[in-house]
Amino acid sequence: MPAIHTSRHHGLLDLPSLRKRAKRLLKALKTNEAGDTRAQLHAIGLPGPDYRLADTQWLVAREAGFASWPRLIAHADAIEFAARHPGFAATGEATVQHWRCGNDIEHSLRTAGFSGSFQMFDDPMVMGPVPALPDDDYWAVRAAFATEAFGLPARDIQQRQVIQRKALAQLNAESELVLWCEADAYDQLFLVRLLASLPVLPRRLELIEINQVPGVERFIGIGQLAPDLLAWLWPQRRPLGEDALALARVAWTAYTAPNPSEWAQLASQTHSVLPLLGPALARQLQELPGADDGLSLTQRLTLRVLADHGELPCGKVLGHLMMSYEPLPYLGDLMFHALLRPLIDAPQPLVHEQPGGEWQRRVVRITDLGEQVLGGRSNWLDHSPAERWVGGVRIVADQAPWVVSAEGRVRRR
Repeated sequence: MPAIHTSRHHGLLDLPSLRKRAKRLLKALKTNEAGDTRAQLHAIGLPGPDYRLADTQWLVAREAGFASWPRLIAHADAIEFAARHPGFAATGEATVQHWRCGNDIEHSLRTAGFSGSFQMFDDPMVMGPVPALPDDDYWAVRAAFATEAFGLPARDIQQRQVIQRKALAQLNAESELVLWCEADAYDQLFLVRLLASLPVLPRRLELIEINQVPGVERFIGIGQLAPDLLAWLWPQRRPLGEDALALARVAWTAYTAPNPSEWAQLASQTHSVLPLLGPALARQLQELPGADDGLSLTQRLTLRVLADHGELPCGKVLGHLMMSYEPLPYLGDLMFHALLRPLIDAPQPLVHEQPGGEWQRRVVRITDLGEQVLGGRSNWLDHSPAERWVGGVRIVADQAPWVVSAEGRVRRR
Protein backbone atom coordinates (compact mmCIF):
# COMPACT_ATOMS: atom_id res chain seq x y z
CA MET A 1 0.00 0.00 0.00
CA PRO A 2 1.49 3.42 -0.91
CA ALA A 3 0.76 4.97 2.49
CA ILE A 4 2.60 2.20 4.31
CA HIS A 5 5.61 2.44 2.00
CA THR A 6 5.79 6.20 2.39
CA SER A 7 5.54 6.11 6.18
CA ARG A 8 8.39 3.60 6.33
CA HIS A 9 10.56 6.32 4.77
CA HIS A 10 9.59 9.52 6.60
CA GLY A 11 8.26 8.00 9.81
CA LEU A 12 4.86 9.72 9.84
CA LEU A 13 2.33 6.92 10.17
CA ASP A 14 -0.97 7.07 8.27
CA LEU A 15 -3.21 5.44 10.88
CA PRO A 16 -6.45 5.51 8.84
CA SER A 17 -4.73 3.63 6.01
CA LEU A 18 -3.18 1.14 8.42
CA ARG A 19 -6.54 0.47 10.07
CA LYS A 20 -8.19 -0.03 6.68
CA ARG A 21 -5.49 -2.46 5.67
CA ALA A 22 -6.05 -4.53 8.82
CA LYS A 23 -9.79 -4.67 8.10
CA ARG A 24 -9.18 -5.67 4.48
CA LEU A 25 -6.86 -8.46 5.58
CA LEU A 26 -9.46 -9.72 8.06
CA LYS A 27 -12.14 -9.71 5.37
CA ALA A 28 -9.84 -11.59 2.99
CA LEU A 29 -9.14 -14.20 5.68
CA LYS A 30 -12.84 -14.79 6.18
CA THR A 31 -13.37 -15.29 2.45
CA ASN A 32 -10.27 -17.51 2.11
CA GLU A 33 -8.50 -15.00 -0.16
CA ALA A 34 -5.39 -14.37 1.93
CA GLY A 35 -3.20 -17.44 1.92
CA ASP A 36 0.01 -15.56 2.74
CA THR A 37 -1.63 -13.79 5.68
CA ARG A 38 -3.03 -17.07 6.98
CA ALA A 39 0.44 -18.64 6.72
CA GLN A 40 2.00 -15.78 8.69
CA LEU A 41 -0.59 -16.10 11.44
CA HIS A 42 -0.21 -19.87 11.50
CA ALA A 43 3.56 -19.48 11.91
CA ILE A 44 3.10 -17.52 15.15
CA GLY A 45 0.68 -20.04 16.62
CA LEU A 46 -2.68 -18.70 15.39
CA PRO A 47 -3.95 -21.49 13.12
CA GLY A 48 -7.49 -20.15 12.90
CA PRO A 49 -9.90 -20.56 11.31
CA ASP A 50 -11.47 -17.81 13.40
CA TYR A 51 -9.49 -14.58 13.38
CA ARG A 52 -10.04 -11.22 15.02
CA LEU A 53 -9.19 -7.70 13.96
CA ALA A 54 -6.44 -7.69 16.61
CA ASP A 55 -4.69 -10.49 14.71
CA THR A 56 -4.51 -8.62 11.42
CA GLN A 57 -3.62 -5.39 13.22
CA TRP A 58 -0.61 -7.22 14.66
CA LEU A 59 0.48 -8.17 11.14
CA VAL A 60 0.08 -4.61 9.90
CA ALA A 61 2.11 -3.34 12.85
CA ARG A 62 4.88 -5.80 12.00
CA GLU A 63 4.85 -4.59 8.38
CA ALA A 64 5.35 -1.04 9.68
CA GLY A 65 8.28 -2.09 11.87
CA PHE A 66 6.64 -2.40 15.29
CA ALA A 67 6.42 -5.34 17.67
CA SER A 68 2.69 -4.91 18.23
CA TRP A 69 -0.32 -2.77 17.33
CA PRO A 70 -0.39 -1.06 20.76
CA ARG A 71 3.24 0.00 20.30
CA LEU A 72 2.46 1.40 16.87
CA ILE A 73 -0.46 3.39 18.30
CA ALA A 74 1.63 4.64 21.23
CA HIS A 75 4.34 5.89 18.85
CA ALA A 76 1.80 7.60 16.57
CA ASP A 77 0.15 9.25 19.60
CA ALA A 78 3.53 10.49 20.86
CA ILE A 79 4.32 12.10 17.52
CA GLU A 80 0.88 13.69 17.29
CA PHE A 81 1.12 15.03 20.83
CA ALA A 82 4.59 16.46 20.20
CA ALA A 83 3.34 18.16 17.03
CA ARG A 84 0.38 19.72 18.89
CA HIS A 85 2.39 20.65 22.00
CA PRO A 86 5.98 21.26 20.96
CA GLY A 87 6.73 23.43 23.97
CA PHE A 88 9.38 25.35 22.07
CA ALA A 89 8.77 28.61 23.94
CA ALA A 90 9.03 26.92 27.33
CA THR A 91 12.39 25.38 26.41
CA GLY A 92 13.89 28.61 25.08
CA GLU A 93 14.18 27.30 21.54
CA ALA A 94 13.96 30.78 20.01
CA THR A 95 17.43 31.65 21.37
CA VAL A 96 19.06 28.44 20.13
CA GLN A 97 21.43 27.94 17.21
CA HIS A 98 20.53 24.68 15.49
CA TRP A 99 23.73 23.18 14.05
CA ARG A 100 23.63 20.54 11.35
CA CYS A 101 26.12 19.07 8.83
CA GLY A 102 23.97 20.28 5.92
CA ASN A 103 20.78 22.19 5.19
CA ASP A 104 18.53 19.14 4.81
CA ILE A 105 16.37 19.84 7.89
CA GLU A 106 16.18 23.65 7.90
CA HIS A 107 12.88 23.79 5.99
CA SER A 108 11.36 20.99 8.08
CA LEU A 109 12.36 22.76 11.29
CA ARG A 110 10.56 25.90 10.16
CA THR A 111 7.53 23.87 9.06
CA ALA A 112 7.38 22.18 12.47
CA GLY A 113 7.42 25.57 14.22
CA PHE A 114 11.06 25.93 15.28
CA SER A 115 12.16 29.58 15.33
CA GLY A 116 15.80 29.54 16.44
CA SER A 117 18.62 30.30 14.04
CA PHE A 118 20.10 27.65 11.75
CA GLN A 119 23.79 27.03 11.15
CA MET A 120 25.20 24.65 8.55
CA PHE A 121 28.63 23.03 8.60
CA ASP A 122 28.76 20.89 5.48
CA ASP A 123 32.44 20.08 4.92
CA PRO A 124 32.48 16.32 4.02
CA MET A 125 35.38 15.31 6.25
CA VAL A 126 34.79 11.66 5.35
CA MET A 127 36.58 12.44 2.07
CA GLY A 128 39.86 13.96 1.02
CA PRO A 129 42.73 15.30 3.13
CA VAL A 130 41.83 16.29 6.69
CA PRO A 131 45.32 17.02 8.03
CA ALA A 132 46.42 18.64 11.27
CA LEU A 133 47.40 22.10 10.04
CA PRO A 134 47.10 25.72 11.17
CA ASP A 135 43.58 26.98 10.60
CA ASP A 136 44.13 28.99 7.41
CA ASP A 137 46.19 26.24 5.83
CA TYR A 138 43.61 23.62 6.79
CA TRP A 139 40.73 25.49 5.17
CA ALA A 140 42.80 26.12 2.03
CA VAL A 141 43.46 22.37 1.72
CA ARG A 142 39.77 21.59 2.15
CA ALA A 143 38.77 24.21 -0.44
CA ALA A 144 41.23 22.85 -2.98
CA PHE A 145 39.93 19.32 -2.45
CA ALA A 146 36.27 20.32 -2.84
CA THR A 147 37.03 22.27 -6.01
CA GLU A 148 38.81 19.33 -7.62
CA ALA A 149 36.63 16.49 -6.34
CA PHE A 150 33.19 17.99 -6.85
CA GLY A 151 33.80 20.42 -9.71
CA LEU A 152 32.40 23.32 -7.71
CA PRO A 153 33.54 26.90 -8.32
CA ALA A 154 36.37 27.85 -5.98
CA ARG A 155 34.70 31.17 -5.22
CA ASP A 156 31.47 29.48 -4.06
CA ILE A 157 33.39 27.13 -1.78
CA GLN A 158 35.40 29.96 -0.29
CA GLN A 159 32.25 32.00 0.36
CA ARG A 160 30.67 29.07 2.19
CA GLN A 161 33.83 28.61 4.22
CA VAL A 162 33.81 32.26 5.23
CA ILE A 163 30.26 31.95 6.54
CA GLN A 164 30.98 28.74 8.43
CA ARG A 165 34.29 29.92 9.87
CA LYS A 166 32.65 33.12 11.09
CA ALA A 167 29.85 31.17 12.78
CA LEU A 168 32.40 28.91 14.49
CA ALA A 169 34.53 31.85 15.60
CA GLN A 170 31.56 33.51 17.30
CA LEU A 171 30.83 30.55 19.59
CA ASN A 172 31.64 31.34 23.21
CA ALA A 173 30.56 30.80 26.80
CA GLU A 174 27.26 32.59 26.19
CA SER A 175 26.28 30.56 23.12
CA GLU A 176 23.26 28.25 23.05
CA LEU A 177 23.61 25.31 20.68
CA VAL A 178 21.59 22.25 19.79
CA LEU A 179 23.37 19.81 17.47
CA TRP A 180 21.41 17.40 15.24
CA CYS A 181 23.33 14.24 14.37
CA GLU A 182 23.07 10.71 13.09
CA ALA A 183 25.24 7.64 13.49
CA ASP A 184 27.30 7.79 10.30
CA ALA A 185 30.85 9.10 10.03
CA TYR A 186 29.82 12.23 8.10
CA ASP A 187 27.71 13.36 11.07
CA GLN A 188 29.99 12.13 13.83
CA LEU A 189 33.01 13.89 12.32
CA PHE A 190 30.95 17.08 12.13
CA LEU A 191 30.11 16.56 15.79
CA VAL A 192 33.70 16.11 16.98
CA ARG A 193 34.97 18.88 14.69
CA LEU A 194 32.51 21.37 16.16
CA LEU A 195 32.95 20.27 19.77
CA ALA A 196 36.73 20.26 19.44
CA SER A 197 36.67 23.82 18.11
CA LEU A 198 34.77 25.24 21.11
CA PRO A 199 37.06 27.44 23.21
CA VAL A 200 34.91 26.89 26.33
CA LEU A 201 31.77 25.01 27.27
CA PRO A 202 28.81 27.09 26.07
CA ARG A 203 26.01 28.07 28.42
CA ARG A 204 23.75 25.65 26.56
CA LEU A 205 25.09 22.69 24.61
CA GLU A 206 22.62 19.93 23.73
CA LEU A 207 22.64 17.00 21.33
CA ILE A 208 19.87 15.28 19.39
CA GLU A 209 21.45 12.06 18.17
CA ILE A 210 19.68 9.07 16.63
CA ASN A 211 20.53 5.96 14.67
CA GLN A 212 16.99 4.69 14.07
CA VAL A 213 13.37 5.81 14.17
CA PRO A 214 10.45 3.52 15.00
CA GLY A 215 8.45 2.72 11.89
CA VAL A 216 11.21 3.72 9.45
CA GLU A 217 12.42 0.71 7.50
CA ARG A 218 15.78 2.09 6.37
CA PHE A 219 16.86 5.14 8.33
CA ILE A 220 19.31 7.12 6.21
CA GLY A 221 19.21 10.47 7.97
CA ILE A 222 17.19 13.07 9.84
CA GLY A 223 16.55 14.87 6.56
CA GLN A 224 14.21 12.10 5.40
CA LEU A 225 11.85 12.58 8.36
CA ALA A 226 8.56 14.45 8.27
CA PRO A 227 8.51 17.80 10.13
CA ASP A 228 6.34 16.39 12.94
CA LEU A 229 9.09 13.87 13.67
CA LEU A 230 11.49 16.75 14.40
CA ALA A 231 9.06 18.06 17.02
CA TRP A 232 8.97 14.53 18.46
CA LEU A 233 12.79 14.44 18.56
CA TRP A 234 13.10 17.80 20.30
CA PRO A 235 12.34 16.56 23.86
CA GLN A 236 14.92 13.78 23.38
CA ARG A 237 17.89 16.17 23.29
CA ARG A 238 20.46 15.78 26.07
CA PRO A 239 23.09 18.13 27.51
CA LEU A 240 26.78 17.74 26.79
CA GLY A 241 29.53 18.73 29.21
CA GLU A 242 33.29 19.10 29.45
CA ASP A 243 33.78 15.34 29.06
CA ALA A 244 32.23 15.48 25.58
CA LEU A 245 34.52 18.36 24.59
CA ALA A 246 37.57 16.48 25.88
CA LEU A 247 36.65 13.32 23.96
CA ALA A 248 36.01 15.33 20.80
CA ARG A 249 39.43 16.96 20.99
CA VAL A 250 41.11 13.56 21.36
CA ALA A 251 39.08 12.12 18.48
CA TRP A 252 39.79 15.06 16.19
CA THR A 253 43.52 14.88 16.92
CA ALA A 254 43.50 11.15 16.19
CA TYR A 255 41.55 11.52 12.94
CA THR A 256 43.80 14.26 11.55
CA ALA A 257 47.06 12.47 12.44
CA PRO A 258 49.19 10.87 9.70
CA ASN A 259 49.37 7.67 11.78
CA PRO A 260 45.92 6.05 12.32
CA SER A 261 46.91 3.99 15.38
CA GLU A 262 45.24 6.29 17.94
CA TRP A 263 42.19 6.53 15.68
CA ALA A 264 41.97 2.74 15.54
CA GLN A 265 42.20 2.54 19.31
CA LEU A 266 39.36 5.04 19.78
CA ALA A 267 37.30 3.15 17.20
CA SER A 268 37.54 -0.04 19.24
CA GLN A 269 36.30 1.57 22.45
CA THR A 270 32.88 2.42 23.87
CA HIS A 271 32.35 6.10 24.63
CA SER A 272 29.34 6.61 26.89
CA VAL A 273 29.30 10.39 26.48
CA LEU A 274 29.13 10.05 22.67
CA PRO A 275 27.89 6.47 22.16
CA LEU A 276 27.70 6.58 18.36
CA LEU A 277 31.23 7.86 17.91
CA GLY A 278 33.10 4.54 18.24
CA PRO A 279 31.12 2.68 15.55
CA ALA A 280 31.36 5.68 13.19
CA LEU A 281 35.14 5.89 13.65
CA ALA A 282 35.36 2.13 13.08
CA ARG A 283 33.37 2.41 9.86
CA GLN A 284 35.48 5.33 8.63
CA LEU A 285 38.66 3.43 9.48
CA GLN A 286 37.58 0.87 6.86
CA GLU A 287 38.08 3.57 4.19
CA LEU A 288 41.80 2.86 4.52
CA PRO A 289 43.00 0.22 2.06
CA GLY A 290 41.95 -3.26 3.07
CA ALA A 291 44.86 -5.45 4.11
CA ASP A 292 43.80 -8.21 1.70
CA ASP A 293 42.54 -6.36 -1.38
CA GLY A 294 43.72 -2.73 -1.12
CA LEU A 295 40.13 -1.43 -1.41
CA SER A 296 38.28 0.95 0.86
CA LEU A 297 35.01 -0.46 2.15
CA THR A 298 33.06 1.92 -0.10
CA GLN A 299 35.04 0.75 -3.12
CA ARG A 300 34.54 -2.88 -2.12
CA LEU A 301 30.79 -2.47 -1.64
CA THR A 302 30.48 -0.64 -4.98
CA LEU A 303 32.18 -3.52 -6.77
CA ARG A 304 29.95 -5.95 -4.88
CA VAL A 305 26.84 -4.13 -6.11
CA LEU A 306 28.04 -4.48 -9.71
CA ALA A 307 29.04 -8.11 -9.22
CA ASP A 308 25.61 -8.89 -7.77
CA HIS A 309 23.44 -6.88 -10.17
CA GLY A 310 25.44 -6.66 -13.40
CA GLU A 311 25.82 -3.43 -15.36
CA LEU A 312 23.78 -0.54 -13.99
CA PRO A 313 23.44 3.23 -14.35
CA CYS A 314 25.64 4.98 -11.80
CA GLY A 315 22.62 6.38 -10.00
CA LYS A 316 21.22 2.87 -9.52
CA VAL A 317 24.55 1.71 -8.11
CA LEU A 318 24.35 4.48 -5.50
CA GLY A 319 20.76 3.51 -4.70
CA HIS A 320 21.67 -0.11 -4.04
CA LEU A 321 24.72 0.94 -2.05
CA MET A 322 22.80 3.26 0.24
CA MET A 323 19.68 1.16 0.70
CA SER A 324 21.10 -2.35 0.98
CA TYR A 325 24.89 -2.54 1.27
CA GLU A 326 26.31 0.37 3.26
CA PRO A 327 26.13 -0.28 7.04
CA LEU A 328 26.17 3.44 7.92
CA PRO A 329 24.86 5.38 4.89
CA TYR A 330 26.51 8.76 4.40
CA LEU A 331 27.06 9.41 0.69
CA GLY A 332 25.41 12.05 -1.46
CA ASP A 333 25.41 12.08 -5.26
CA LEU A 334 28.50 14.25 -5.75
CA MET A 335 30.42 12.39 -3.07
CA PHE A 336 29.70 9.02 -4.65
CA HIS A 337 30.68 10.25 -8.09
CA ALA A 338 33.99 11.56 -6.73
CA LEU A 339 34.70 8.21 -5.04
CA LEU A 340 33.74 6.27 -8.18
CA ARG A 341 36.00 8.15 -10.61
CA PRO A 342 39.32 6.62 -9.46
CA LEU A 343 37.92 3.14 -10.11
CA ILE A 344 36.99 4.22 -13.66
CA ASP A 345 39.90 6.49 -14.56
CA ALA A 346 42.76 4.34 -13.28
CA PRO A 347 45.31 3.01 -15.84
CA GLN A 348 43.95 -0.44 -14.99
CA PRO A 349 40.32 0.30 -14.09
CA LEU A 350 38.12 -1.78 -11.83
CA VAL A 351 34.94 -0.28 -13.30
CA HIS A 352 34.13 0.39 -16.96
CA GLU A 353 31.85 3.33 -17.80
CA GLN A 354 29.92 3.76 -21.02
CA PRO A 355 30.31 7.37 -22.24
CA GLY A 356 27.54 9.89 -22.86
CA GLY A 357 24.88 11.74 -20.90
CA GLU A 358 24.74 12.79 -17.27
CA TRP A 359 26.95 10.71 -15.03
CA GLN A 360 24.01 9.32 -13.04
CA ARG A 361 22.67 7.68 -16.21
CA ARG A 362 25.93 6.31 -17.56
CA VAL A 363 26.01 2.54 -17.39
CA VAL A 364 28.90 0.98 -15.52
CA ARG A 365 30.08 -2.60 -15.03
CA ILE A 366 32.81 -4.36 -13.12
CA THR A 367 35.94 -5.21 -15.14
CA ASP A 368 37.85 -8.48 -15.09
CA LEU A 369 40.45 -6.87 -12.84
CA GLY A 370 37.65 -5.60 -10.62
CA GLU A 371 36.39 -9.15 -10.20
CA GLN A 372 39.89 -10.38 -9.38
CA VAL A 373 40.41 -7.69 -6.74
CA LEU A 374 36.94 -8.21 -5.29
CA GLY A 375 37.58 -11.93 -5.11
CA GLY A 376 40.88 -11.44 -3.29
CA ARG A 377 42.97 -12.77 -6.18
CA SER A 378 44.70 -9.43 -6.73
CA ASN A 379 45.45 -6.36 -4.61
CA TRP A 380 44.39 -2.93 -5.85
CA LEU A 381 47.51 -1.36 -4.38
CA ASP A 382 49.61 -3.37 -6.86
CA HIS A 383 47.93 -1.62 -9.82
CA SER A 384 48.98 1.99 -9.18
CA PRO A 385 45.71 3.48 -7.91
CA ALA A 386 45.59 7.26 -7.51
CA GLU A 387 46.83 8.87 -4.32
CA ARG A 388 44.06 9.51 -1.83
CA TRP A 389 43.55 10.54 1.78
CA VAL A 390 41.47 9.29 4.68
CA GLY A 391 41.49 11.85 7.47
CA GLY A 392 45.12 12.78 8.04
CA VAL A 393 46.43 9.58 6.45
CA ARG A 394 47.95 9.97 2.98
CA ILE A 395 47.75 6.81 0.89
CA VAL A 396 50.36 6.33 -1.83
CA ALA A 397 50.36 2.79 -3.17
CA ASP A 398 54.14 2.32 -3.53
CA GLN A 399 55.09 4.00 -0.22
CA ALA A 400 54.09 1.31 2.31
CA PRO A 401 50.65 2.81 2.98
CA TRP A 402 48.64 2.13 6.11
CA VAL A 403 46.18 -0.73 5.64
CA VAL A 404 43.39 -2.03 7.84
CA SER A 405 42.09 -5.50 8.58
CA ALA A 406 38.39 -6.34 8.67
CA GLU A 407 38.73 -6.38 12.48
CA GLY A 408 40.04 -2.80 12.55
CA ARG A 409 43.74 -3.43 13.12
CA VAL A 410 46.04 -1.06 11.24
CA ARG A 411 49.61 -1.62 10.04
CA ARG A 412 52.01 -0.57 7.33
CA ARG A 413 51.82 -2.66 4.20
